[in-house]
Amino acid sequence: MGRYSLEASFFAFVLLLLLSSTVRAQIPFYTDDADTTEKGKLHLEFFDEHDVLQKSGYPGKRQNTANLTLDYGLSSRVELAVNFPVLTIFNAKTSPQGNPTGVGDTQFGVKYRFRDEREGSRLPALAVVFYIEAPTGSTEKQLGSGVADYWLYGVAQKSLTKRTKGRLNGGILFSGNSSTGLIGIRTTKGEVFTGNGSLVRNFSDKLQLGVEMFGAVTNNFRLSKGQFTTQFGGDYALSENLTLTFGILGGRFAASPRAGLHLGFAYDFK
Repeated sequence: MGRYSLEASFFAFVLLLLLSSTVRAQIPFYTDDADTTEKGKLHLEFFDEHDVLQKSGYPGKRQNTANLTLDYGLSSRVELAVNFPVLTIFNAKTSPQGNPTGVGDTQFGVKYRFRDEREGSRLPALAVVFYIEAPTGSTEKQLGSGVADYWLYGVAQKSLTKRTKGRLNGGILFSGNSSTGLIGIRTTKGEVFTGNGSLVRNFSDKLQLGVEMFGAVTNNFRLSKGQFTTQFGGDYALSENLTLTFGILGGRFAASPRAGLHLGFAYDFK
């Protein structure tokens, strides 16, 4: 068995783990939850993530992503979302591009929660999400992909104990790619498969901590060109409506950052 066959088998195994119990979200985590914003209400999320890039990204050395997401509860089970990043890519001093800054690609999404978790049932809460990403970022500055993305994924969410929840996502980009600036898979043909899993525990009424794995791979399953990242983080409630979020992450393979730091907040408009 060749090197790439072994890599493909390993990634497929990891992906199946993420999908066996049945990819923005419960920040700081990339793993989405099955919850939707209350009907007629707005939910705002903002985070800033600073990442150290893989050596294969040279002359790019670091990337900063400031991301704003706004969710609106269209009904008790349907949520609309829009989010856009502002990117800064820090290149080597020898790069003629300098350190480009600007708006990245804008996402528009809809989430439908079709099953709630019920006490006494082994079945999880379930939701389905569809995103369209418009190519609003500059391709010359490497801030945008230059192609429209169409992404469909499912969400499973289950309370493992009174204080601990597990969440799984599995999906497919039918067209486009998963890149945000220099992070993610860049492809214009073929599908991209995504898988995410998180485990989050409430340590108090205000503090939650958790861990997740998330990844992506193209339809030829070449892991060396894929994305695989682990994150540890959580959130702390500053008030009834305002929550501080934080996380540290590290990844392998060309499409993942080597290391990163996340700081952000979430706010519910009442």
